[in-house]
Amino acid sequence: MTPHIVFDLGNVLIGWQPELAFAAHFDDLQLARDWLERIDFHDWNRTQDGGRSIADGLAVIRDAHGETAAAPLEGYTAGFPVTIREPIPGTWQIAEGLKASGHRMFAITNWSADNWPAALATYPQLTTLFEDIVVSGIEKMLKPDAEIYLALTDRNGIAPADCLFIDDSAANVKGARAVGMDAIHFTDAPALAAELAKRGITLPG
Repeated sequence: MTPHIVFDLGNVLIGWQPELAFAAHFDDLQLARDWLERIDFHDWNRTQDGGRSIADGLAVIRDAHGETAAAPLEGYTAGFPVTIREPIPGTWQIAEGLKASGHRMFAITNWSADNWPAALATYPQLTTLFEDIVVSGIEKMLKPDAEIYLALTDRNGIAPADCLFIDDSAANVKGARAVGMDAIHFTDAPALAAELAKRGITLPG
């Protein structure tokens, strides 16, 4: 049987450099990165991806770190497009080849609802490449929880066992396997092509 392919987006198809959104607030990008670490941006952003609004997220940072530390975040949604302008080399071509080979194509992404419009504006081909995209911030659920994988399979009438999931996060790969999907831990496009070939999945050309 031809497996259905389920892609993650961030750092698999779309590169992400959050510090670029805050360049106007800092003399250099390393200072921006230091600030992101100081406010625990990784955990903050994960909660945003789970469905928290930017207004509520800003209130959390103000309460924890003060107004000065929170100020750069006020422009995050407006500045977000610059953080995703670089695609991951080679992966789009693999995805397009898989679609051309007759695979049904889907995506599951941990992505905030506030920033999702920027993804669609920057990469309009998302809507033609994929039959359905489950966006965590819209659904208010996150990988690697089982419910987000099952949200995709349930609403598209497909079985987890018929899906091959691709993600750069080992935890998310483990989550996919836990619901019965085959899964590949993404590192780069050549390694992905090799993993696909091991499964007998060949690409055009």
